[in-house]
Amino acid sequence: MNNMFFDNWEGIVRAFIITILGYSALIIAIRISGKRTLAKMNAFDFIVTIALGSCLAAISLNKNIALAEGVVVLSTLIGLQFLITFASVRFKQVKLFVSGQPVMLVYKGNMLSEIMKKERITIDEIFVAARSKGIVNLDQIEVVILETTGDLNVILTSEAVGKFPETFKDVLQRPEYIKKNLKFSHP
Repeated sequence: MNNMFFDNWEGIVRAFIITILGYSALIIAIRISGKRTLAKMNAFDFIVTIALGSCLAAISLNKNIALAEGVVVLSTLIGLQFLITFASVRFKQVKLFVSGQPVMLVYKGNMLSEIMKKERITIDEIFVAARSKGIVNLDQIEVVILETTGDLNVILTSEAVGKFPETFKDVLQRPEYIKKNLKFSHP
């Protein structure tokens, strides 16, 4: 019980040095693997990132894991990510397996409810994405796409482009516009 808060200075110094070295090795490995490793994450990238963080923590805190073993694990994970992304660029089947594909959730202002349920996207999330683009009426939306990164991409109709404020901040500065055009409500 008395070593719950402090065991010895050797453990603290080891954790400090190993964390710095492991972190440095991780940065070097990520830089070698290229910019794709740091790109906006899809599910596969998220899993690799969590695994890398877990490995770095294990290397730093577990006295039974040598730095060299940890560096091999970190490098292997980054190497696997490199190979998978390399293959996904060259083979459509690999890309679809790893990343999935974008899904349309709204088409010409109409919500595709069954697809939204399947993708676990709520109406409120659609409204948030629309408002973030300055859209105050679903009729202004051509499509809303759920990207493989989890982002919602809102594309305006050709009639709406140029007619409406580009940011929600612009809308808030024009109360007469809100009164005239705000038609968001739950069905």
